[in-house]
Amino acid sequence: MKHLVILGHGAGGTMVATKIRQQLEEKEWQITVIDRDWQHHYQAGWLFIPFGVYTLEDCVKPKIDFVPPGINFVLDEVTNIDPVKKVVKTKKGRYPYDWLVVGTGCRIMPGEVEGMLEDWGGDIHNFYTPDGAVALYKKWKYFNKGRIVLNIAEMPIKCPVAPLEFVFMADWFFAVNGVREHVEIELVTPLAGAFTKPVASAALGKLCEQKNIKITPNFDIAQVNVGKKTIESHKGEEVPYDLLITIPPNFGAQVVMDSGLGDPMGYINTDPYTLKAQDFENMYVIGDATNVPTSKAGAVAHYESDIIAENLVREIEGQEPKPDFDGHSTCFIVTGYEKASLIDFNYTVEPLPGKYPFPGLGPFSLLDESYFNYWGKMMFKWVYFHMMLKGQELPLEPQMFMAGKMLGHVYHVYG
Repeated sequence: MKHLVILGHGAGGTMVATKIRQQLEEKEWQITVIDRDWQHHYQAGWLFIPFGVYTLEDCVKPKIDFVPPGINFVLDEVTNIDPVKKVVKTKKGRYPYDWLVVGTGCRIMPGEVEGMLEDWGGDIHNFYTPDGAVALYKKWKYFNKGRIVLNIAEMPIKCPVAPLEFVFMADWFFAVNGVREHVEIELVTPLAGAFTKPVASAALGKLCEQKNIKITPNFDIAQVNVGKKTIESHKGEEVPYDLLITIPPNFGAQVVMDSGLGDPMGYINTDPYTLKAQDFENMYVIGDATNVPTSKAGAVAHYESDIIAENLVREIEGQEPKPDFDGHSTCFIVTGYEKASLIDFNYTVEPLPGKYPFPGLGPFSLLDESYFNYWGKMMFKWVYFHMMLKGQELPLEPQMFMAGKMLGHVYHVYG
């Protein structure tokens, strides 16, 4: 009996387990998935909790609901990964492997910014954890005047469009509550603009301007001064706040760092095209655990899962892995007032305007607001729980396609 071990039963690990179980003979391969949490979170839903659109319960289901027959699900905490001996150790056991898939995700590290923890949960909040999103809802549902600052400490972060969605929804939230004219909203970012890609940054930055959302770019945070209620950059810039919504530094899993598998931030050096670990044998990496230069988002994990499942089977059958992953990312961006935009891009082509032709659903607008996009976003939670995690086929190809995109706006980022 040979052993495939998958670390993490989040979006990436769940989808790989489901797809690979269908392709490997059960009498020849034991597939074990290890995760320390019995709850599966729809992480994209955390954004909506502070605005009362979703509750925490709307975003949580038992992980066992997504374990197909023939998968050994282990509820335990991984304490060490030994890529030489090919053994995973947990608090309760030891699991040798022939192949390993690491899908251990990433986490926020507020302690990396001086002063941030001094008022954590007071006037400093986050929505990148379920508890943080719930606490923020309780904190600001009666907020009626003052300065709200959303700060991105550094890149990369999980779901890089979420900060923009948050400020757009905050604009909508306070307008509905009748206090928008008394609330300042400012996005303070280390980026040069609203987003990482120039065409999209220009379009989304213009939308911020229309909504009276200030953007302070190129801000390299050094500390939070709780006494003065300011965030301060290494250059000495200061931005005052009444309520600070922070996206702290995002690091990979602690066990990846403790096992010496990752870079200083805990991300595993991963081939950007095959998704195989570059420094270790018989190991693939998925989702937020990788260091590949694309978004840390659920859609990316979905595309990656197809490539990894195929490449695992190829290697098991003595073939070379195919370098087929192109960095494909597809993200709805809620812009408020029951509208959303949509971006679709990869390693070399940035988000472009045009239409995204979902088969059977009709075209969604790219880099443009529409009601149809918004309902596409809201429908996605059902699709995520009932289709994606259960390995059902979706009309989403792993590789980005150019159909519907306005080619005159092509911008090659990497040449």
